[in-house]
Amino acid sequence: MRGDKLCETMPACAGMTGKKRTSMLTTPPLSLYVHLPWCVRKCPYCDFNSHERKGELPFDAYVDALIRDLDFDLPLAWGRVVHSVFFGGGTPSLFPSEAIDRFLQQAAARLRFAPDVEITLETNPGTVEHGPFAGYRAAGVNRLSFGVQSFDDGCLQRLGRIHSSGDAVRAVKAAQDAGFDNFNLDLMYALPEQTLAMALDDVERALALHPTHVSHYQLTLEPNTRFAARPPQGIPDEDGAWDMQEACQARLAEAGFAQYEISAYARDGRQCAHNLNYWRFGDYLGIGAGAHGKLTLGAAQQVLRRWKIRHPTLYLEKAGSEAAIGGDETLTDARLPFDFMLNALRLNEGVPMAMFEARTGLPRAAIADRLAVAHERGWLEPDAGWLRPTELGRRFANDVIGLFLD
Repeated sequence: MRGDKLCETMPACAGMTGKKRTSMLTTPPLSLYVHLPWCVRKCPYCDFNSHERKGELPFDAYVDALIRDLDFDLPLAWGRVVHSVFFGGGTPSLFPSEAIDRFLQQAAARLRFAPDVEITLETNPGTVEHGPFAGYRAAGVNRLSFGVQSFDDGCLQRLGRIHSSGDAVRAVKAAQDAGFDNFNLDLMYALPEQTLAMALDDVERALALHPTHVSHYQLTLEPNTRFAARPPQGIPDEDGAWDMQEACQARLAEAGFAQYEISAYARDGRQCAHNLNYWRFGDYLGIGAGAHGKLTLGAAQQVLRRWKIRHPTLYLEKAGSEAAIGGDETLTDARLPFDFMLNALRLNEGVPMAMFEARTGLPRAAIADRLAVAHERGWLEPDAGWLRPTELGRRFANDVIGLFLD
């Protein structure tokens, strides 16, 4: 999955009204998400804010718009340190390394980047000319995420991808030749006409490329996509998908990849710092067309969500002004537990209860009744100081999270 798309829109919830705050919100780590909205061709399963390229892309103008957008949001994050940057899309690798470099230089002049800042660029194997990897690395990118999805050419065609398995292998090897030793491979399972053996073969072929991180997630038919309107034939049923998940998870574990989140596996010390910040209810500035951000405003004791207008043309015109804001939402005490759990309970290890109190400003008493139900059903480990899903809780994650939404 893509962590930058977590919590884009959530229904309001009630039930906490009247609970008094006994804790103080503390400021969590800060990340920066940058949305580059264009792609060569919209995939039929994709519900992200991506737009097919038509003609030459306005690289310079878009970077200018990003800088104006960042300047407008800077008062929300004065003096804070940025621990990770993530270029998502769309297909960020459509942008030349010079554009990425210019943006990063301007961002670093405005924000304090941590010495070990993680900077990730998403890339589609079908859009990268193999020379620019060295340019991205010189610009400061130190982590790549390849949208491979499958190493089976038939599956790739049925998914509407523009690359082949050979393209994926060549792109990864070119990145390694350029010095990248920290990269993720996105894989999907439960694809049209996919068998268990095919899903396992995808994992084997991914492992042969020596990634440090694998995202392994199930194909879902999202609303407002072509697949939702015209579902493809041959999608494995629920039991078949579960068999694939279990078998692939076991193979990844055997190869030294620990599952640390529902769909994320990593070698020791190579978890994605950016996505971990999302899942731990950290803060992030979101800039770019359709980007979402979440900021803790310590003085006001509030958590703000802000998102930008989605269409690139309108964004280019309005960026840097109030008109570029698609919406602002201050999270109520009723809403905060759901938002927090929607992220934190995706993590296998969960989070300490103290983190819930610090990052929502609410006492544990505010969710005591929900926790009691989750423990009774065997969905959470019986540890009063920790919010950790059991194996059963991970399997029924949506039900567990739903407890915190009235």
